[in-house]
Amino acid sequence: MNYVFCAYREYSQNVYNKLKKRYKNIFLIKKKEDLTISNIHKISPKYIFFPDWSWIVPNEIVKLNNCICLHESNLPKFRGGSPIQNQIIKGITKTKTTAFLMNSKLDAGDILLQQDLSLEGSLDDVISRMEKNDYEIICKIIQGKSKRRKQRGIPSFYKRRTPEQSELINLNHPKSFMYNFIRMLADPYPNAFIRIGKRKIIFKLAKFDGRNLSFQGVIE
Repeated sequence: MNYVFCAYREYSQNVYNKLKKRYKNIFLIKKKEDLTISNIHKISPKYIFFPDWSWIVPNEIVKLNNCICLHESNLPKFRGGSPIQNQIIKGITKTKTTAFLMNSKLDAGDILLQQDLSLEGSLDDVISRMEKNDYEIICKIIQGKSKRRKQRGIPSFYKRRTPEQSELINLNHPKSFMYNFIRMLADPYPNAFIRIGKRKIIFKLAKFDGRNLSFQGVIE
């Protein structure tokens, strides 16, 4: 059996490299223009995994293949873009990594597997947990250890965040809110920033002990 892994960020490349050691017949696609029906036909995969993909998948590929998306929310909650950021800013600390079969509707396909995902700590901490979940879930699906079920509950939808939304306009927010705002936008995402005159202070890291909020940043 062949498999396709569609992803482009560093953390998802780590997952692919680990999978490649276990499954020699898994192929990486990391460019939008390489995800074509002709390339998929050549590989003829049993599954196409999308753990990290920011573009619309051509409908003909979804219709003709078992396309599996890994989404960081307890679906049907937080469908749509930027699920990590949209949950953290609302103070959510516990969610799921959800693997589901893609269809023509946004994040609405049948669920195959879910694993717990903590949103506490730095974004690096969260991403490390995502890597572990993605690897384990994909291995289980390849091994046939998944069970298909419909999504249950009232769905909620959120748009993908834009770089402009990384500006921290109001400094009168509670420190806990500002901490979440800064940490959810650490690299590789558009960092949080404030404008002072003609300059920007860009926040890289933040720490919050319940009383004091500290950060590392650069002046641009």
